[in-house]
Formats: sequence, C-alpha cells, structure tokens
Amino acid sequence: MSTVFEKRLLTGDRGAGILQKLWQIPWLFVLLLCAVGSIGYVALYSAGSGNPDLYATKHALRFGFCLVLMLCIGFVDIRLVAKLAPLGYIVGVGLLVLVALHGEVGKGAQRWVDLGPLQLQPSELMKIMLVLALAAWFHRASWDRVGNPFFLVIPAILVLVPVALIFKQPNLGTSLITAALGGAMFWAAGVRWWKFAAIIGAVVAAAPIVYENLRDYQRARITTFLDPESDPLGAGYNIIQSKIALGSGGLWGKGFLQGTQGHLNFLPEKQTDFIFTMIAEEFGLVGAMGTLALLMGIVAFCFLVALRCRHQFGRLLAIGLGTNYFLYIFVNVAMVTGSIPVGGVPLPLISHGGSAMLTTMIGFGLLISAWVHRDAEFGPAQD
Repeated sequence: MSTVFEKRLLTGDRGAGILQKLWQIPWLFVLLLCAVGSIGYVALYSAGSGNPDLYATKHALRFGFCLVLMLCIGFVDIRLVAKLAPLGYIVGVGLLVLVALHGEVGKGAQRWVDLGPLQLQPSELMKIMLVLALAAWFHRASWDRVGNPFFLVIPAILVLVPVALIFKQPNLGTSLITAALGGAMFWAAGVRWWKFAAIIGAVVAAAPIVYENLRDYQRARITTFLDPESDPLGAGYNIIQSKIALGSGGLWGKGFLQGTQGHLNFLPEKQTDFIFTMIAEEFGLVGAMGTLALLMGIVAFCFLVALRCRHQFGRLLAIGLGTNYFLYIFVNVAMVTGSIPVGGVPLPLISHGGSAMLTTMIGFGLLISAWVHRDAEFGPAQD
C-alpha cells in the first residue's frame, strides 16, 4: 500500500498524500493520550465531589479541542516546522515580555495573559518554542562545530533569556525546568561533558546568592521540605496532608469518591498540583502505579520517535519533548511525595488547567509530525 501511495505522491496526487499521512499517524499513541486524558476526567470528577461542571466537563472539552489541534499539527511537514522555529521562539519571548508588562496577577505571581476564553501561561508555551529553536540550531551542525564553544553562545542565550524572564515572574519551578530542558537539548546535540561539569560547578557556587534573592515563600518551601513538621499549619501543611492521603490509600485505595483527605478539603489544590495524590488515595498504589505506567509510555514513545527519525531535527525535537513531559511527571510526583520542595507544576492531561494541556498537545502534534515525516531529507550537516 505504501508503494502505491508513493507513486501517486510523485505524480502530484495530494489526496494520496493526506491519506498516507493519515495512515502513518501513530494511533496507538493517540489512544494512549486518550487513556491518560480519561484518567484526568475521572480524577477531576472526584475532585469536584461528583459534580462534573466544576472541573471534569471543562477538562473533557479542552482535551477534545486539543486532540483535534494535535492531529492537525501532525499533518504539517516537519521541514516547515523547522523553518518556522525561530519565529516561534520570538513569539514565545514576546509573550513573556507581555506578561512582565501587562500580565494577569494571581496568587502573588504575574504569569498569565488574558486571551478571553483562555488564560494562557506563556512560560508553558515557551518550553515548546525553546525545544524547536534549539533543534533548528543544532540539527545541521557537525560534531566538530558543536564542540566549538563559540558556536554554543547563541543557543546558551536562547536558554538564558526565557529562564530569566520566567524567574522574574516569579516562577522558580518552571524556570528551573526550562533550564534543565535546555541542558538536555545541549546534551542530545553532542555538547561535551566537561562543559556541563563547568556549568554545574558555577551553579553550585552561585546557589547561596540565588537563595538569598528568593522570595520569602520560596525560601519557606525549601526549609519546610527539609522539615515539614517545623510549620505544620503553614508552609508545611500541603506536603503533610499529601503524605497522609498517599499513605491512607494503601494498596487498592479507598474507592472512587471515597477519599477523605480530598473530599473533606484537607488536601490543598486537589484539582491541580495534587491531583496525583487524589488518584493514589482513591485507587491506591495499584492505581497510582498504573497511571505512572501510562505516563511513562508517553515518554517512551517520544524516545522511540527519536530513534526512528533519520534527520537530526526530528531526533532533537523528540528528545526535547520527551524530556519536557518527563520533567512534568517527575517534578509533580516528587513534589507530592515530599521528595523535592513543593512548586506549582501540574500533571499535564490529568490536572485541571488549560495552558499545560494546550502546550503539551501542541508539542505532541509536533512529535506526530516528526514521526509521520521521519524519513524527510534536510540536507547534509554544516561544518
């Protein structure tokens, strides 16, 4: 069948091209995303105490819209995506500047842009734009060129600009994730290990200075992470209640809509940052591990795309998107289990909220495009 399609494509049959791309869509991956989105609906239905209008219905509508958008992006030629990557980065930085000047303020932070039906958090979109920009910069560079420190100045600036703007909002958690994402892209592109060692040394040396310039609530998160019981009714309250909910779920959980910590409102932000705790309390260790298995399946597919792509742009794009989603999962789960300080990082496709879902699905649309066009020709590497 693929041979027939290829012949018709060579003769200019666009209908065949669309059908071929439709045939090549990784439908098992799409089904996996739908499974994770369904878990989000069930968890948010419970978070709303059985009232779907609070969170679950909005989640379903957003997911449906984003799913269609994702599939549409998947049809776009990956070479066009590479050409538009610099423009996307400029738009992302422009939105961050707009947030700094006229952004919506919520919970003591200025992180959102009001777009009418959607309050967009540009820092989430910026991570996708950063991955695209770095993939476009590195994809035709030879091994020797990547080893030249001067060649790395511009991509380093590409990382530092959004990190600084996001940190200024203030949004320490997302700025650190953005920096880590940039580091992963540098590593995937072939940057030598000793450069990472030098950067890590500089970060460690600067850590005390950064700590002194943090906001009071940010420093409180770090100190209560080390000793939550030191302030059980203040900064340590969230993580203490989260641990109680996680432990009370046991192996099989308390049952759907039966979670006491969540439904008695002891668990904070149960519909957003602590949604994984809701799942663990009601469905136990089995439900929590099953959810994690599906989430890691998404990450695994990202790296499968990286392995199958014949062009460097697709490989770097897939690695960046997979790393981004993994960092979401790792930070959120580590946060609610008390392994790292609490920060405002949602669990995409499961937590309530539009920005994380929209930007995640845009990223997965680009991932599908990389898969569909995994044999595209980009030309030789540049020395």
